[in-house]
Amino acid sequence: MNTLVSVLYVVAFALFIYGLMGMTGPRTAVRGNWIAAAGMAIAVVATLLLPGMGNWLLIALGIGIGAVIGVPAARRVKMTAMPQMVALFNGVGGGAVALIAWVEFRTTDGYASEPRYVAIASLFAAIVGSVSFWGSNIAFGKLQELLPGKPVTVGRLQQPLNIAVVLAAVVCAVIIASGGRSEWLIIGVLVAAGLAGVLVVLPIGGADMPVVISLLNAFTGLSAAAMGLALDNTALIVAGMIVGASGSILTNLMAQAMNRSIPAIVAGGFGGGGPTGPAGPGAGDRPVRSTSAADAAIQLAYAGRVMVVPGYGMAVAQAQHAVREMADLLEAKGIEVGYAVHPVAGRMPGHMNVLLAEADVPYGALKEMDESNSAFPQVDVSLVIGANDVTNPAAQTDPSSPIYGMPILNVTSSRSVIVLKRSMGSGFAGIDNALFTDPKTAMLFGDAKESVGGIVEELKAL
Repeated sequence: MNTLVSVLYVVAFALFIYGLMGMTGPRTAVRGNWIAAAGMAIAVVATLLLPGMGNWLLIALGIGIGAVIGVPAARRVKMTAMPQMVALFNGVGGGAVALIAWVEFRTTDGYASEPRYVAIASLFAAIVGSVSFWGSNIAFGKLQELLPGKPVTVGRLQQPLNIAVVLAAVVCAVIIASGGRSEWLIIGVLVAAGLAGVLVVLPIGGADMPVVISLLNAFTGLSAAAMGLALDNTALIVAGMIVGASGSILTNLMAQAMNRSIPAIVAGGFGGGGPTGPAGPGAGDRPVRSTSAADAAIQLAYAGRVMVVPGYGMAVAQAQHAVREMADLLEAKGIEVGYAVHPVAGRMPGHMNVLLAEADVPYGALKEMDESNSAFPQVDVSLVIGANDVTNPAAQTDPSSPIYGMPILNVTSSRSVIVLKRSMGSGFAGIDNALFTDPKTAMLFGDAKESVGGIVEELKAL
């Protein structure tokens, strides 16, 4: 039986990796998901074949409850709510690992007869898993607007308080690893780590939330891998390391895309507040030039090259299908249409890519930031749909701006800009956008889906 389980694990791991390869593009992503899911199903079956698995009724009940909750939630979730679902489901994984660590403590009498490495790995998993669970719940609350999107802090006491709860969790873990048997110690580990997750994520503003989701995802993977080491479960080790490694790499790439360090992001206190005033010298004195759907349609119809710059506003309005219809009309007139996608546009990694793929936008039309910035000087019209901070010129022109130095999409390099937005309100970073008052820019106010729909109707009439 052990040989069969080992063979099944190898097959599962191969499917994990092959499925992950399919995630490199939207055309193969669905297939990759199914392949990886098949690998996980095989890994679960292999684990259940191990001797001494315990109460099969409870196992079946747990699988049934999970399916009843998870399947409808995943099927009904709107694309705009996908970041919240990712945060919540990711947190559930960390919470499961933390609970397994607690059960392991109870069944081994505080790791009394276990090797030291088992206790250390299990305690590490308990701390990181609890941080991930409670931090992900706070991230969910912020994204769902159940909690304020702006940083919530206790001022100068924030960092000392964070350090104190982390130290409390570590001290309890060290006492357990040194021979402590009281169950209150493991409860102390879980509670202190949970408080750390809450206190670390609460001060982080909406501008940094995509990085936070990725970081907490990496934490869940690392905690699962550590728990796999403690339980001697190869499937948990491999799957956890894949999630942990990919999440860590993605977190680092996204932090670089924002020109911010991960410690600075974790320190919080940035983004999500109210406007801090005009972005850039004299921006507040410049007039705002508004336009209409009819004028925007004429401008687009006479362009040779158009670049669509999507942001969270497009996601909220569910405008991606209308954008695709508009692009089809423009391309039928011989106009080249591309899509400039910033790495941190939206509220989770790849948010814009997922939305555009849902509307069957060709993957080759999506341009990464460097490629887009090289193309903007040859673009006649840049159509900014709900993107804010990722197009803010203050990142390049205003040293006093909180986002100064952040790589942005240089839409002002194009010949003209049309911004679709509900109002002049600031983005997640909580600062005004000088792009809105740039002489090249015309503002088309209103719901993005309705505005694009209006442009589509005018294009049809031309």
